[in-house]
Order: sequence, then C-alpha cells, then structure tokens
Amino acid sequence: QVQLVESGGGLVQTGGSLRLSCVASGNIFNIDSMSWYRQTPGKERELVARFSSGGTSDYADSVKDRFTVSGDEAKNTAYLQMNSLKPEDTAVYYCSARLRVWGNRNWETYWGQGTQVTVSS
Repeated sequence: QVQLVESGGGLVQTGGSLRLSCVASGNIFNIDSMSWYRQTPGKERELVARFSSGGTSDYADSVKDRFTVSGDEAKNTAYLQMNSLKPEDTAVYYCSARLRVWGNRNWETYWGQGTQVTVSS
C-alpha cells in the first residue's frame, strides 16, 4: 500500500560526502514527517535526523553541522546530505515516514529497506 525506497548509499572515504534519497509512494494522503535512522550490528536503531512538514528539522548531536535533512513535499521525498563523513557513520541507514493513507485518520509509520553507508578510514 505504501512503499519507501532509499537510494544513494555506498562506500566513501573519511571526509567525503554522500546524499541519500527516500521516496514514499502509494496511497498517501499526507505526510507529517520523514526521518532517517541508522543501525549497526548489535546496536539499536538510532535517529539521525527528522524533517517535519512544517519545515522544521532535528538532528542527533553526533551529526549536527555535518548532515542536512530536507524534503520535497510535492514529491513525497526526503534527502539526507552527509558531509565530513567519519568511519563511525558507517551503518545501514533507514528512512521512515509518519503519514496517513486515504480513508484512514490514523497516523502510521512506514519504513524503507535500508541502504548501506560505509566510510573507510
């Protein structure tokens, strides 16, 4: 019914940049926010950044001043521009969206399949 598809992950050297994209598609009425999480083996998934429909954004302390989250509401797309990457940024990055589908008043959260980001030292 709703799909989130991430792209843009890959291998980059320390100090490099990557831009992740997440496209939400399906029976979407409206989106409240789109977020980026990341996870490494043996650790819990952590919030990296969130972009809300009102234009506000939030960041984890570890990525402030290096990552920028943005969104295109008309395209149901979120972006994560990652600069000055460090080896500790290596993780699988997941996109999530808090949204409503047509015919349902309830807000629901959907997840993408994840994209690997690897930063070599």
